[in-house]
Amino acid sequence: MSVNHFEETKQMLKGSIAPVITPFTEDDSVDLETLRELVNWHIDSGSHGISVTGTTGEPSSLTLEEREQVMETAISAVAGRVPFVPGTGSTNHLETLHLTKAAQEMGADAAMVIVPYYNKPSQHALFKHFKAVAEAVDIPLIVYNIPGRTGVNLEAKTLARLNEDCPNIIGVKESNKDFEHVNRVLLNCGRDFLLFSGIELLCYPMLAIGGKGYISATANVLPGKVAEVYNAWEAGNVEEAMQLHYELMPLNDVLFRDTNPAPVKAALGMMGKIKPRLRLPMDVPSQSIQEEIRTVLNSYGLLNQVGSES
Repeated sequence: MSVNHFEETKQMLKGSIAPVITPFTEDDSVDLETLRELVNWHIDSGSHGISVTGTTGEPSSLTLEEREQVMETAISAVAGRVPFVPGTGSTNHLETLHLTKAAQEMGADAAMVIVPYYNKPSQHALFKHFKAVAEAVDIPLIVYNIPGRTGVNLEAKTLARLNEDCPNIIGVKESNKDFEHVNRVLLNCGRDFLLFSGIELLCYPMLAIGGKGYISATANVLPGKVAEVYNAWEAGNVEEAMQLHYELMPLNDVLFRDTNPAPVKAALGMMGKIKPRLRLPMDVPSQSIQEEIRTVLNSYGLLNQVGSES
């Protein structure tokens, strides 16, 4: 794939790329039909792109075959209407290669590859891992840095080395609460490097420093409003974007009262979108947290307009 194609992809990836949950049936099978419905709802509501099998999609609870099934179902539902960026990373290097190649073969616009979790690689090892993945495929890659889940931070200088050595590494999803760090990502990688926020309260601030958008779990519950933050910013309506940022804050807060995506799935269950099922060792939040979620959803009018949010 040519450098020009990577540049074209960089122009295309922006705004709210919704990290869609993986719905399950009562017997904990993957509910592919509901997944299709969710993808269509996101696109109809204004999401600028679709991602699956990232953190919010519970990839560590899925088999390799299920992850591929989810990706295939989602890209079929997307049908080229918006960019499709599945999560293909794993703690296992060979699995990461397999899934990233699968994403390329099915026609994904880019793949999002997480910093391997649990094993806490050094910066040198992370460089070798991502470079090997990048060299094994032609698809554009977005590195996914989420130190709170992985136990290690991909440093800005390591990312800059990858950006320099690997033309198809075109951006990063930063779920790092250290705002100094994300500023240094663009300083070290260049302002044309794609920076996406994975921290809900930093979605708006990252736009202000040159970010291209965000991949926010909250989009699962209020996709239209989350997309509008970017739309307002892009249109130069800074005050409107800021107002939407603060308007979304109570929802952002309650959706992280337990480990993501448990509160999101509880919320979607209350809204009649899915059966609120997670595979063990994950589970739905406690009753007290569910009551908090219900109260907040009610304040946004989300329990009175099932199936109609935009």
